Amino acid sequence: MKLGKQDVRTGEIRLTPENTEDLWHIERILQKGDQIISKSFRRFKAVEGDEGEKKLVTMRLAVEKAEFARFANRLRVTGKIVEGTPPEFVQQGAYHTIDIEQDFPFSIIKEKWMAHHLQRIKQAIAETKRPKMGLLVLDETHAIYATLRGYGVEYELELENSASKRDGKFEEKTLSFFGEIQKKLQSSQVGKIIVAGPGFGKENLVKFIREKDSALSKRIVLEHCSYAERSGINELLKRGVVSKVASEERAENELMLMDKFSLELRKDSGLVAYGLQDVRNAAAASAIGTLLVEDELLRNSKEVESVVEEAEKRKASLVVFSHESDGGRELSGFGGLAALLKFRLR
Repeated sequence: MKLGKQDVRTGEIRLTPENTEDLWHIERILQKGDQIISKSFRRFKAVEGDEGEKKLVTMRLAVEKAEFARFANRLRVTGKIVEGTPPEFVQQGAYHTIDIEQDFPFSIIKEKWMAHHLQRIKQAIAETKRPKMGLLVLDETHAIYATLRGYGVEYELELENSASKRDGKFEEKTLSFFGEIQKKLQSSQVGKIIVAGPGFGKENLVKFIREKDSALSKRIVLEHCSYAERSGINELLKRGVVSKVASEERAENELMLMDKFSLELRKDSGLVAYGLQDVRNAAAASAIGTLLVEDELLRNSKEVESVVEEAEKRKASLVVFSHESDGGRELSGFGGLAALLKFRLR
């Protein structure tokens, strides 16, 4: 995410999403009643009955709905036109949908920016710079390792295995080849690592790593690709494998937090709270360590937004759960709002 103009007086912040994750973040920032300013095409009819011609206009839209079209890789924002230029091509009060895509600059205007909105923008900017995931493609003779960052793929290592099956040192050389790959994976500052390739090399590598470093092997996700070349990494990106694994990683974190919450609840430790009133009381007492909230509830409830603001003022960390994930559905069973506490309130 790129951050542009910020106008405290008008509540305008200009953003440019740089990847799919940024679009996901923006969907969760936008609320009904916000406004966006963006360029968009609108069909203009000079004469009634005419098919009309598409004109590029700049318009301000009062947001009624924002929907992330995951497979189209765009965010569709629908609402009424407040104003636009050139004015002759814009019908004030008419409904319009703007498609926000990667590298598409636009502005969000809010009456009040909450701390969690600004924190989400900071998080998206940080994620752009931080390596997100490792990508390794290999076969029996060749391996390429890259890290996926917000701004694209960064290639870091290319290795050749000189072993031949006719060579008496085939196994020794292959194990050395695997050892070099393992060293690279161990030193890479990423969470999940996708290991892919056309043959059985990937399975043999994972078996080798599992015997040497079980913790590393648990971070590996096996996939198939057609070539152990850069084209193989491009294939993984085009097939949506990376987006799928990133979503799963976020979902795993949500489930871990819900497991911790459920464990404390079963123990009756007094170190959890759930439901609006109990969480509000915990926030007022500065007792919240981690606040768990379902994204749709946060977007649509002013009361919940107020509790989140109070908790963040008192240094609670916030985790916003996707309503579509297993963890989010589990959290919804507790009213969509829960907290892990730093100390007991009773």
